[in-house]
Parts: sequence; structure tokens; C-alpha cells
Amino acid sequence: MTSSRLPNRERDTPSGAPSESAPLVVLLIDDEAKIRAAVRDALSSDRVEMIDAASGAAGLTMAEARRPDLVLVDLGLPDMEGVEIVRALRRWSTAPVIVLTARHAEDEKVSLLDAGADDYVTKPFSLAELRARVRAQLRRARMPKVPGGDAPVRVAGGDIEIDLARRAVTRRATGDAIHLTPTEWSLLEVLVRHADRPVTHRQLYQAVWGNTYGDTAHYLRVYVAHLRRKLEHDPYEPRFILTEPGVGYRLTLDGGDLEGDAR
Repeated sequence: MTSSRLPNRERDTPSGAPSESAPLVVLLIDDEAKIRAAVRDALSSDRVEMIDAASGAAGLTMAEARRPDLVLVDLGLPDMEGVEIVRALRRWSTAPVIVLTARHAEDEKVSLLDAGADDYVTKPFSLAELRARVRAQLRRARMPKVPGGDAPVRVAGGDIEIDLARRAVTRRATGDAIHLTPTEWSLLEVLVRHADRPVTHRQLYQAVWGNTYGDTAHYLRVYVAHLRRKLEHDPYEPRFILTEPGVGYRLTLDGGDLEGDAR
């Protein structure tokens, strides 16, 4: 394990004292030795202890023993489907789960997200993209949360600030409030609560409207367009409310105008 841009977490030493430089643990479950080697090399510079398994059963056993900070799961394993692993992990773990998949079917991606995956990367993928996704998920997992909630208190950057505790959106330079309708706010809140994660049409529609009847994709397109007009510098070239084709939307805090911030 080597130095990294990813921060360390504290672990207990055998004596009970916290270790100052204990690495993050990332578990990779993939049956292809070449992919395991490539991912291990790609993340080894990020002060991460990489552990890996070649089957779903071995991976779940390793996960229970080591309690990793993040899990990377291949969708097509020889002994069980990746979605089964995600469901098994979600019975006891809240660690971010990123699925690696060679499948492009949109309904499978939706099923993975519904099962509890936090993100997916489609093969072939660039190792730079994978590192960015890992950083985003680990950062999100460390953010201070709204009491009783699952979101950072505040996300801010570029020209706007979104404060969930105050239910307020403001222009940072001037302090002017950006007025949102109740539906626009509800939609934005869901996206912030799932920042850096793709959220499916069904998940968004259920959270905002309470059911899945009607043309969910049409409703969402209309209200996402409203939000982009109010929040983005260029609503036709959005930088942080991104479309996940055929799946849903993602509010990104990595590479867009927004960066996670807490107070």
C-alpha cells in the first residue's frame, strides 16, 4: 500500500489506541485476474489497502471478516449474480458499493440501484474514471449528515449553495435567494441526498410524487429542465445535474460546480 489522495480513516490498534495512518480498505470481487490486477494497481496509489476475491461467496466471507470501506463488485460472477451480492451486503453494511458491469441493458442498471448499489461503471472503463468514482463515494460516505437524514448539511460551490437544514438555495456571490416551487425543491433535495449517485426515474418519482403512475420520464424531464434553468450556468450543458441515459439523474459533486461542504 502506498500514499494516496484519499484520506485515511482511524482504526483501532491491538492495544485499543487509534492508528494514525491506517488505510482505507477496498474489496474487489471479480473473477477475472487481469481486472483484479489492473484495479489493484490503479487504486494502490490512493493509500488504500486492496483486498480481492474471485467469487461471490469468497467475497461475502471476506467482507464480513474485514468490513471494507467500499466494495467493487463484478456483475457476472461464476457462482452468483452481482445483484445477489449487493442485496446480501445491504442486509448488514452501509459501505458504498460500485458495480462493474459489461452489460449495457438499462433495466439491469436500474435493478442494481434498486437493490442498493451506489454506482456502476460499464466495462470497458478507464481506470481514471474508476478512481474518480471511488473518491466520490468515499467522500460522500464521510460527509457530516443532517440529523436523522442521509445527506450533507450543505453543498456549495460555483455560484450556488444548497442548505438542506434551512431548505434554502442562494447565489453565493450576492446572497440572493433562488426561489423554487415545492416540487422543484423536493426533487432537488432527493438529488442532494443521493449526491454522486445515479437515482432512477422510479426512485425520484416515488420520492417526489409518492407513486409511479403516469409518465414518470416526462414529469421528470419537465422539472429537471426547470431546475437546470434556475441553477446551471448553461442549462443546455449541465455540469452538476446530469442525465443517466435510460436510468435517471445524478447530482455530481466531483467535476461540476458543487463541492460537498459541511458546517
